[in-house]
Amino acid sequence: MSMEYIIEGIINGIIQTTTLEWIAVATGLMSVWFSMKENILVYPTGIISVLIYVYLAFQYKLYADMGVNFYYFVMSVYGWYFWLHPKSKDREQVRVTINNQKENLITAALLLGSFAILYFVLTNFTDSDVPFWDSTTTSFAIAGMWLMARKKIENWVAWIITDIISVPLYFYKGLVLTSFQFLIFTGLAFAGYLAWKKSMEKVAES
Repeated sequence: MSMEYIIEGIINGIIQTTTLEWIAVATGLMSVWFSMKENILVYPTGIISVLIYVYLAFQYKLYADMGVNFYYFVMSVYGWYFWLHPKSKDREQVRVTINNQKENLITAALLLGSFAILYFVLTNFTDSDVPFWDSTTTSFAIAGMWLMARKKIENWVAWIITDIISVPLYFYKGLVLTSFQFLIFTGLAFAGYLAWKKSMEKVAES
């Protein structure tokens, strides 16, 4: 694949990008930015983005991705509530924490269990032409969204893996702008990890 072909595909993809996808991309980027800053606006902006992607994923036969975006919606509502209701009454939001052993087991179960189910369903009951990669990104995203809702720093690791794989996946499916969105997401996820790590260290020092 030549660089000229890639550039031509990018230009054509951007030209063909719908208004709906532009809105999804913009609100999605805003959501990740707010998450990095531990700002509660991560959830309302994220909800707008994921509902649009439910529709887009269905149109492009990314069925697992469609399902995970609906899951994002549910977890966004849960995370919105959880972040605003810390156990301690002396602060407005829950703090960033790291997984304990039990939470690591839950994360692993979510990851492996969702991959097994999704791959089986996609290969046997849909016309998906990318069942392995669709299942992989979706399973890491499922784990990542649960971790984010619980405000665990490990969520950024899951998002980094999801975003890196999603870049070529969405480019292959013709959603060029969304592919570039995930490229930006990758950088933001690295920055988010560092920001949350700094937040944890600041709390530990206080």
